[in-house]
Amino acid sequence: MKNRKLKATDYLFHICNYGVFAILTLLCAYPFYYLIINSVSANDLSANGAINLIPRGIHLRNYLEVFKLSGLPMAALVSVARTVIGTACTVMASAYLGFMFTQERLWHRKLWYRLVVITMYFNAGLIPMFMTMKTLHLTNSFWVYIIPAIVQPFNIIMTKTYIESLPPALQEAAEIDGTGILTRFFKIVLPISTPILATIAIWAAVGQWNSFQDTLIYITDQKLYSLQYLLYTYLNQASSLASLVKATGNASAVASMATMQTPTSIRMTVSVIVVLPILLIYPMFQRYFVKGIMVGSVKG
Repeated sequence: MKNRKLKATDYLFHICNYGVFAILTLLCAYPFYYLIINSVSANDLSANGAINLIPRGIHLRNYLEVFKLSGLPMAALVSVARTVIGTACTVMASAYLGFMFTQERLWHRKLWYRLVVITMYFNAGLIPMFMTMKTLHLTNSFWVYIIPAIVQPFNIIMTKTYIESLPPALQEAAEIDGTGILTRFFKIVLPISTPILATIAIWAAVGQWNSFQDTLIYITDQKLYSLQYLLYTYLNQASSLASLVKATGNASAVASMATMQTPTSIRMTVSVIVVLPILLIYPMFQRYFVKGIMVGSVKG
């Protein structure tokens, strides 16, 4: 097919298209940029809202001070551990269950599949869930982060649909050669399901890293606090401090609190520390993301 000569309207469309996407990119990137420049700028200027586009009074002392906060190293370890272990378990469970639900010889396959899917629409609620976790002795346990998140119905549906889109001759040929079902899963289906599994890995990793409500509900042991929960507590402390200052109306107290290691500087710095790992890891999986979504959501 010969290259079509672009018309003036085509150039206009491309300019508008690139312009819109450039604006959307800036809108998405600016909040992260705002966090970073405020975390490295002078604390008094940051607390007064004077840092919007260009960092001023650049220093890295905020990061040195934040890393000295009580419980932060352990919280980082907990967040990394739950993200790595939780993501691996979720991906493997989604892959295996999605594969098994494609096997017609599975006993009452449709019944089990419907029981899994129906959990997407019905939830027992917070109190029954807490009672269940307590009965299973998962409260104040690291495994409360992992076990409830292993089976995700939507991920199973995506994996099942993706596997059904693969050529059935691959599994049939392996079955004729006498391979077992686990061999077909690990040596045939799993290696060619990388796009959808990488997509699920992104969802699971982001969900595990960003989660803080499970810590709030099930954990009282400070050794099991996650980074996101610490950020949540710092945000609450900053809000309480602002309310107290507003209630007293003491201008000198406001100035004093704003210039020394302020709640704003801690909040901004901890936010950067919490968000940065996901920002660095996401591009590694992004190339699989679109393909996994498109192929895994359409049966062909």
